[in-house]
Amino acid sequence: METRPKNNFITRRREPKRFMLWLSMGGSVLLFTVLLAIYVIRRAGSDWRDVPIPMVFLASTAVIVSSSLTLHIANGAFRRERFGQYRLYLGTTLFLGILFVVLQVLGWRELVLKGVYLQTNPSSSFLYVLSGLHLLHILFGLLFLGVAFAEALRRLPYIDAFVYSVNPPNRLKIQLITLYWHFVDVLWIFVFLFLLIHHGI
Repeated sequence: METRPKNNFITRRREPKRFMLWLSMGGSVLLFTVLLAIYVIRRAGSDWRDVPIPMVFLASTAVIVSSSLTLHIANGAFRRERFGQYRLYLGTTLFLGILFVVLQVLGWRELVLKGVYLQTNPSSSFLYVLSGLHLLHILFGLLFLGVAFAEALRRLPYIDAFVYSVNPPNRLKIQLITLYWHFVDVLWIFVFLFLLIHHGI
């Protein structure tokens, strides 16, 4: 009698795109962990001068948290075939993501107006690098959100949206976008709290 090998955590087959996304997110976590470790070590230097983080970063944090909530609602609407609601909340998420970028740039402008530049001191360098690196992650997310929103707008009739929604690759695409966006949301909260503790506002 033929016996199948056990489908354990190591040997079971995984969806490749989801697996690659998890690997990418793991790499991002490792990168930020290394940067924050270097930050802690470098902070002991005699040339370190704490630079308060811009007040606008607090607003951008509220915006990114809100965008994660709206995308969660959009994802649920997509599963329940409420396509009008899906388009509304997906578009809102895209708008909030763009607003986050605008607020981050305004935060950098606030620093510049105070005479704080990338090379002013190690503290300002880390502030720019950490927020800028996270912003790069956001831009990638906005690209995929924009594509998903454009596809949703191209399928306004219910039957077109329904056919799109029952296609497994399309369902997977929305799931991966949602997973990634929640990840960059949590990542920013962690970075923001770290900077808030060490810099203040």
